[in-house]
Amino acid sequence: MNRPRVAGTRFESAVVAFLEPWFPHVERRALHGKLDRGDLLGVVGWALELKAERALDPSAALREAEVAARNSGATWCAAILKRRSKPVGEALVVMTLRQWADLVAFADGLPLPGESA
Repeated sequence: MNRPRVAGTRFESAVVAFLEPWFPHVERRALHGKLDRGDLLGVVGWALELKAERALDPSAALREAEVAARNSGATWCAAILKRRSKPVGEALVVMTLRQWADLVAFADGLPLPGESA
């Protein structure tokens, strides 16, 4: 296995271990090539794309998460980016502002734009 793939696998495993207290069924997903559906299973409604790359490219990672969401039928998507020399809990979570606003409104029990109250 090449070095970047080892780093990616290590990061994915660390994210799974970090998320397990909240999502006990979370696990790494097998690769699906062009029909990518995200890197993790067990976070219902989410397509998550994990990146442990030397140079962070949030836009590209989020585009991959959006494709994975379309392929999997997920409601939400995000890219989780490893920060160098930081613990896994300090990783960055990237999503669009619209999705963040919808998520916060949903969590607060507020209607989403276009929904009746």
